[in-house]
Amino acid sequence: MKPYILILALFSLVSCLKKDKIAVDAIFTDATIYTVNNSFDTATAMAISDGKILAIGTNDEITNKFKSDNTIDAKGKFMYPGLIDAHCHFYSYGLSLQEVDLRGTKSMDEVISRIQTFQKEKNLKFIVGNGWDQNDWEVKEFPSKAILDKYFPNIPVVLNRVDSHAIVVNSKVLSLANITKDTKAIGGQIEIVNGEPTGILIDNPMELVFNIIPKPSRKTQITALLDAEKIMFDYGLTTVNDAGLDPQIIDLIDSLQKAKAMKLNVYAMITVNPKNMDLYFKKGIYKTDNLNVRSFKMYGDGALGSRGACMHKPYSDSPKQLGALITPISDMKTVADRIAASAFQLNTHAIGDSANTVILKVYKEALEGKKDRRWKIEHAQVIQEADFDYFKLGIIPSVQPTHATSDMYWAGQRLGKKRLKNAYAYKKLLNKAGVIALGTDFPVEEVNPMLTFHAAFARKDS
Repeated sequence: MKPYILILALFSLVSCLKKDKIAVDAIFTDATIYTVNNSFDTATAMAISDGKILAIGTNDEITNKFKSDNTIDAKGKFMYPGLIDAHCHFYSYGLSLQEVDLRGTKSMDEVISRIQTFQKEKNLKFIVGNGWDQNDWEVKEFPSKAILDKYFPNIPVVLNRVDSHAIVVNSKVLSLANITKDTKAIGGQIEIVNGEPTGILIDNPMELVFNIIPKPSRKTQITALLDAEKIMFDYGLTTVNDAGLDPQIIDLIDSLQKAKAMKLNVYAMITVNPKNMDLYFKKGIYKTDNLNVRSFKMYGDGALGSRGACMHKPYSDSPKQLGALITPISDMKTVADRIAASAFQLNTHAIGDSANTVILKVYKEALEGKKDRRWKIEHAQVIQEADFDYFKLGIIPSVQPTHATSDMYWAGQRLGKKRLKNAYAYKKLLNKAGVIALGTDFPVEEVNPMLTFHAAFARKDS
């Protein structure tokens, strides 16, 4: 009888063990899971419940402890934590999906063709397009209003350059915006040839045009956010740092997240101006499970591709141009001092070596005696040798590795060999700062974070 009793006891024990397993929503087995813990261990299985990972381990460890009606054999596929884009324009990208896509065009003729195709379908009263880059064209010159006037004489047309620091518009837009050869341009340029505007506007003067573009409806804004979110999830992005949002859009994102209509996590940089600072200094840092509003975005200068980046010495391929500061130095100091006195973070766009010098000095003065404020330089694209040491002060470089690989075909012409040596110097920045944030700047670059990893690691494009 003793062996019989022992067998019954074993059956009883196994039965109890089975009953004691924890029920979960899903179990993945036979995966290649990157845990990204301190030792970068890999695992093969995980248990998930209520949208959260409960445990990661071997197949036996997970299946012995958990049970689920939804067990998925991953067949060796890779799994990794949701990715974070440290600098992008998520909402703007969503809006661009509702407008003419000009990315990848190889000529102005192709630009016109895409607009015509889009207009046949949409029949809009005001056309907006995004993404042209004259550096990708055989004739690497800015376009002008002339070709737009030829095909669209009566419909306003605004076409944003890929970096969002230059636009080309037709005569209809110049007329509606009251832009003439006598219009003053501070912190940018209204290009004039033979005494007349060409239709090219760079940086601050673009606001004259943006003010007359019909504002998107709430329905269009929601569609833009949700369309962009779907693409983020397709690429494994679960958090985006949007580099410059107005309070109204931040509130809309918050409402969609609370209604469970939007699941993407958003770190929102508030567009810096006195009104927005007053509003958020009164409200304070705002944080939910999906939204983090704790920083302001300031612009130092323009972009290298449109020669708007502010340089110490003229561009090598345009000896009369230095670029320009978008925000006056006195205003930068005022903004930095106000934010330093608050709990908020400041993130500033700086591409040219002169802009970086100015902003790094402003940061150092404003942060005197304040530790670990984690203020960022967004782009940190061209740095003077003497300025790299500023990043030892707890200032974080926030860079976009695909800028280095997409700009490499023409950046040397803009900068010359000497300046190019300290441009896109990501490893040097990492060594000085001890930490570096990686993003894409989409829609300036592609959304795909794998291109970012590839460019950061191999210094090659796709």
